[in-house]
Amino acid sequence: MATLLRSKLSNVATSVSNKSQAKVSGMFARMGFQAATDEEAVGFAHCDDLDFEHRQGLQMDILKAEGEPCADEGAEPPVEGDIHYQRGGGMPLPPSASKDQAVGVGGEFGGQDKPKITAWEAGWNVTNAIQGMFVLGLPYAILHGGYLGLFLIIFAAVVCCYTGKILIACLYEENEDGEVVRVRDSYVAIANACCAPRFPTLGGRVVNVAQIIELVMTCILYVVVSGNLMYNSFPGLPVSQKAWSIIATAVLLPCAFLKNLKAVSKFSLLCTLAHFVINILVIAYCLSRARDWAWEKVKFYIDVKKFPISIGIIVFSYTSQIFLPSLEGNMQQPSEFHCMMNWTHIAACVLKGLFALVAYLTWADDTKEVITDNLPGSIRAVVNIFLVAKALLSYPLPFFAAVEVLEKSLFQEGSRAFFPACYGGDGRLKSWGLTLRCALVVFTLLMAIYVPHFALLMGLTGSLTGAGLCFLLPSLFHLRLLWRKLLWHQVFFDVAIFVIGGICSVSGFIHSLEGLIEAYRTNAED
Repeated sequence: MATLLRSKLSNVATSVSNKSQAKVSGMFARMGFQAATDEEAVGFAHCDDLDFEHRQGLQMDILKAEGEPCADEGAEPPVEGDIHYQRGGGMPLPPSASKDQAVGVGGEFGGQDKPKITAWEAGWNVTNAIQGMFVLGLPYAILHGGYLGLFLIIFAAVVCCYTGKILIACLYEENEDGEVVRVRDSYVAIANACCAPRFPTLGGRVVNVAQIIELVMTCILYVVVSGNLMYNSFPGLPVSQKAWSIIATAVLLPCAFLKNLKAVSKFSLLCTLAHFVINILVIAYCLSRARDWAWEKVKFYIDVKKFPISIGIIVFSYTSQIFLPSLEGNMQQPSEFHCMMNWTHIAACVLKGLFALVAYLTWADDTKEVITDNLPGSIRAVVNIFLVAKALLSYPLPFFAAVEVLEKSLFQEGSRAFFPACYGGDGRLKSWGLTLRCALVVFTLLMAIYVPHFALLMGLTGSLTGAGLCFLLPSLFHLRLLWRKLLWHQVFFDVAIFVIGGICSVSGFIHSLEGLIEAYRTNAED
């Protein structure tokens, strides 16, 4: 009897000791140390599950007490201490993630609440991004680059297609079963993963800054091109290019009141079709003058000072990496993404190359920054009015995207927000939030007035943010996240793209700035 009693007491003591060790091991594991035994690991996992349920219960009690909706109804993301507490071992959400991204994984990972798009629809979106109005500056790039400019149009298409693919590859990782699963949902999440664990939000902030610069510069370019086109369409009117830019901005001021893009998206297809028609009209006019084409003007040498600007112009015309993660996440068949990237960039390369070459052969050394300014007066006015309409209708898209990034980064991050929210409890935009939006519209006007140089601004933006988002960051992230799985030729491509992109970015940025300073001095003297 005494032996049996001692045996039971020994078993109880052993069980209590094991549980205590498991809890202590769990504390050390949270501090970064590894569990010593399998039994302790199981005990830690059990304690972890209880801790998760307890924390979730407390959080739901707080939400119910404050009268807020539950998580499945669009609640705010958990506080910073809980964001990194992922039950399934998934990656933490980026600090600037939207509400839809923060609620479970039904946003882009599951996608059950969002209608999926086909590969053709995805290709149409990519085509809209890389075949937009900014192809009007490509003949100007051929003016300073000659045949090397044509080569760069092809080279940039190949590189941007490749970096788009490797950027999407960074969204995926293998799970414990060896299956490739999507663990990230955006460019920002990829950047944060590369900088973790020491600086878990640094990469996302860098990407957000680059994204804001590119979006705002795109808005400025739309105002610049609107003023430029109207001024050259009606040179007889006593209205300067700056005055036309002010008129265009007055039309764009209602963009500050936008809450969504439903009202604008209806015109997207019409604008794109109109742009293709305009391109066809320009090419048709150039073909009608094929007998006068100046083949001898196409050079094999380059203008050392002006050619780096051409690089920025070409790169900027291919920028689409910002929205590729979201696009791929909403495709019905994500496996068709690579094929879609191939045919869209091949088509863009062929069309851009032909458009730039044909337009330059027609006007040669008289090629202007915006190629439609070279058209005869009768055709120019009609074409430019359609282009101005397209520019004004395209402005809300980058403007709204820039506003969203700013609001999520600075105003809508809960306890980490730098400023109070722009929206009231009823969802209405506060007066000071509306003032900030109006200030952003006015800022684009001021930049367009004081720097009214379409090609130089386009080259500056392409060299600064275009090369960074399309060349440098994707190759760097690919090396950082997938280094152990890359083959030698993939490593070579990534390193080569990073080095070449860095050189082109620095040289293009410097020469674009020099060109802007020179143009500003010339205008001041006049």
